[in-house]
Amino acid sequence: MSEEFLNFGLHPDIMRAIEERGYEIPTDVQKQIIPMMMEANDVLAQSQTGTGKTAAFALPILNLTQAKIGFVQCLILAPTRELVMQVAEIIEEYGKYTHHKVLSIYGGSSYDRQIKALRKGVDIVVGTPGRLLDLINKKALKLSQVHHLVLDEADEMLSMGFIDDVETIMSEIKGQHQTALFSATLPKRIVELAEKYMVNPTTVKVKAAHLTVDKIDQRYYMVNQKDKISALTRLFEVEEITRALIFTKTRKSTGEVANELTQRGYPAEAINGDLTQDARIQVLKRFRNDQITVLVATDVAARGLDIQDISHVINFDLPYEEEYYVHRIGRTGRAGKEGIAISIITPAEEFRVRRLQRFTKADITKHVLPTKDEIIEYRNNILMHDLEKWLIRDRCKQELVMVEALMEGGHDPMKIAAVALKMARAKERQRPIWEISALKPPRSKSGRNSRNDRRGGNRDRNSGGNRDRSGGDRSKRRAASKVSHEAGMVRISMNIGKNQQIRPRDIVGTLAYQADIPGSEIGKIFIENKSSLVDIPEKYLTRVISKSGEMKIRKFTIDVKNA
Repeated sequence: MSEEFLNFGLHPDIMRAIEERGYEIPTDVQKQIIPMMMEANDVLAQSQTGTGKTAAFALPILNLTQAKIGFVQCLILAPTRELVMQVAEIIEEYGKYTHHKVLSIYGGSSYDRQIKALRKGVDIVVGTPGRLLDLINKKALKLSQVHHLVLDEADEMLSMGFIDDVETIMSEIKGQHQTALFSATLPKRIVELAEKYMVNPTTVKVKAAHLTVDKIDQRYYMVNQKDKISALTRLFEVEEITRALIFTKTRKSTGEVANELTQRGYPAEAINGDLTQDARIQVLKRFRNDQITVLVATDVAARGLDIQDISHVINFDLPYEEEYYVHRIGRTGRAGKEGIAISIITPAEEFRVRRLQRFTKADITKHVLPTKDEIIEYRNNILMHDLEKWLIRDRCKQELVMVEALMEGGHDPMKIAAVALKMARAKERQRPIWEISALKPPRSKSGRNSRNDRRGGNRDRNSGGNRDRSGGDRSKRRAASKVSHEAGMVRISMNIGKNQQIRPRDIVGTLAYQADIPGSEIGKIFIENKSSLVDIPEKYLTRVISKSGEMKIRKFTIDVKNA
């Protein structure tokens, strides 16, 4: 480890953890931020994704807080549950020897579990603004002992409509404390927030470094979330995989993916933060010795991996930060060899692929998964190739004796050959070719689920109150709009509208992150003066109705009912 890391003055237990993760040299943002935070100064960092900023605030926070003290000392705010989970896992990894209690809090997870954990005592809380505010209002999350506040991706929280909740939370922390704010951009609202709640913050600007991925064939396949495992297993049928590294975003999913592949005949193991160092070493040894073909890992658990001849890196889940993507795929295509990097994404994630293309300055091409018929044909071709190879070798004297005996017993030689081939492919039974559901069409002009819609564009012409071109009566149209005409969708009403300056993206963001509904599945939105009508999948109706009176858009409490 470099002297620069040693000079930070981090606790030996923290140093031990980051050394195990393979850290050698701190990034630019770490060089600047860590010393400032270690002195408990307020920091305003304009930092792009992919600069190593999570470690920049996580390492000092662990150093400045006490483990198992019984109350929350540090509060970290992040815009999405995915980022919350990622940050919490990273902090747990860095603090594995300090034994800090870290709790992730986000919408869609059990209130009871989170409240029980807070009562038992938590040192560091990472959460989304909406759920954090809920727990503060319920008196379950107490901020009187918070001495460190971190706002991660502040501009994203602004664009998603959470900034009022963020400010409310900041105003609740009364005592003297350190604040660190990280944002890729510094819009006026963020600057105003910093000026109001931070004390003489030091401003730092760091740009992400672009890494080369020239010898890597980058591609992606798009499926619905529920079909990711099916897509992965189809790829394993047709790709010439000698050694694969698969990345998922959670510890739990590493085990699930590894188990599924193993059951289908592809030797795989998971490597995550639950493994002891000895167990980790043994797994890596089996991988290097080709006793297993596939390693499934999280970003943090994969730190420091140096394994040659990885033919494929597969992103089962896309990473939140671009630099993590580059680090992941950089493990293939080494030593002048070509490598393959595959990402399995959902339609809602396609914009992130475009962002990755801009970051890497390389093409990430869209491919289509092999069909069931193509996989069967591929299996047949492999079997025929192997059969022809053995026929050329002509090393089957014992087997010929068996065939002759069967023929003398009256069996047809053609049937004998067919049965032998069927027996040879018996293992295919453990590899069923699962169906892949059709992708839902883009929802734009019809008012359903385009990326522009989620970012604030009108989701339906009626939401703007435009007159019907046919000249139909507005009241009739309004009455008709009480019913959703899309299969599988139902219409709900909310007690907010134009009078509260509500926008479609406010509604989408609230339902997505406070009711835990995929934003991509929300349908038409009609915004009227005092109310709004929203189409949602029927399967989420009970969940949304149960959140009535709990969800908020800015300062407005939302009452929801079935329209």
